[in-house]
Amino acid sequence: MKSTRSVLVDDNQALRGSGDDEGLHFAIIMDGNGRWAAARKMPRAFGHKAGVDALRGVVEAAPKMGIKTLSIYAFSTENWRRPSEEVDSLFNLLRQFVKSDLARLHKNNVKIRIQGQRQGLATDILKLIDDAEVLTKNNNALTLVICLNYGGQSEIVEATKAIAEDVQSGKLAINQIDMACFEDYLLSKDWPNPDLIIRTAGEKRLSNFLLWQSAYSEFAFTEVLWPDFDANCLQTMVSEYSKRQRRFGSV
Repeated sequence: MKSTRSVLVDDNQALRGSGDDEGLHFAIIMDGNGRWAAARKMPRAFGHKAGVDALRGVVEAAPKMGIKTLSIYAFSTENWRRPSEEVDSLFNLLRQFVKSDLARLHKNNVKIRIQGQRQGLATDILKLIDDAEVLTKNNNALTLVICLNYGGQSEIVEATKAIAEDVQSGKLAINQIDMACFEDYLLSKDWPNPDLIIRTAGEKRLSNFLLWQSAYSEFAFTEVLWPDFDANCLQTMVSEYSKRQRRFGSV
């Protein structure tokens, strides 16, 4: 099973994991782009673009605060229900983000990983994300996990189906199935479960995000709309997390 960890805080407020070398994993549900745009009497696409700008700042700041893995909820399996114009706008922003920022992210030693279903994604999107993963695979300052076409329930269902297939074929015995085994079938098997899940814009729900992985995560909610979330906001979350005492079911 993936390891748990305690937290230490040094003089400059940077956090680091204790007991392993994985560092901290923060996950963010980036909410409020539409409301941010509406407040400015602008279309939702304007808010999504501002949200990408906010993401750049957070990705740059995260490693300086002891965060080694940053997962972002970019597009859920339920987001396909949105108007087609908005969906197209979101994927166009992804294209622009990868094309414009990939070189900088690579230079800054950021590893990009994509977590989600590949079915339904355009061919050029698949090539972009494959190229990004290959180019940055050896980087280690920060792992940026982009949850794209992702849903926690479908991830668990697909893992269950894969386990059933391996049992049926004889590759896996039923008595070998435990929590550690199950996690090896999840899309997130290569990085630790999140220490803290942040949701912006005042909403207080998971929205099908990292359902298995969040079993013992801490949660933090802020009224700040995502386009206004910056390095100072992230530092506030880091400081808040440092005050938490995690017991993982023990005393």
